[in-house]
Amino acid sequence: MTDVRKSKTLATWIAVVFGSLGLHRFYLHGFRDVWGWLYPVPTLLGLYGLQRVQQFGQDDQVSWALIPLLGCSIAAAMLSAIVYGLTADEKWDARFNRRGPPSKTRWAPVIGAIVALMIGAGVLMATIAFSGQRFFEYQIEEGRKMSQ
Repeated sequence: MTDVRKSKTLATWIAVVFGSLGLHRFYLHGFRDVWGWLYPVPTLLGLYGLQRVQQFGQDDQVSWALIPLLGCSIAAAMLSAIVYGLTADEKWDARFNRRGPPSKTRWAPVIGAIVALMIGAGVLMATIAFSGQRFFEYQIEEGRKMSQ
């Protein structure tokens, strides 16, 4: 079996663009990677929650529970991209490229990490705000029902 070199730049950008589906894990570890297969589940459930909001409106409680899953999935993928992009070349090679010449990446993985930080921070803040708003609206609604 031949060793295939794994590009830190490619892994970073796969995590930025398709990370919520786990494709970065499949690139690095193959299709037998259990963690890679766990990524699509919350992503698809969150997308279903978005579809429910469009169909039933913002008062749909099922979507309240599903949409944060999408945000968490995207934030986890962006964290992976940040870790990949900022890993030292020597450490990357020791883990993924044991044979062959040492890697010499330039700015592409760092720029990917910056993009991932911007996306991940925005999505994570939006997820927390959405979840908090829905939780407190639910608490107020329950309080009104109890007082009647």
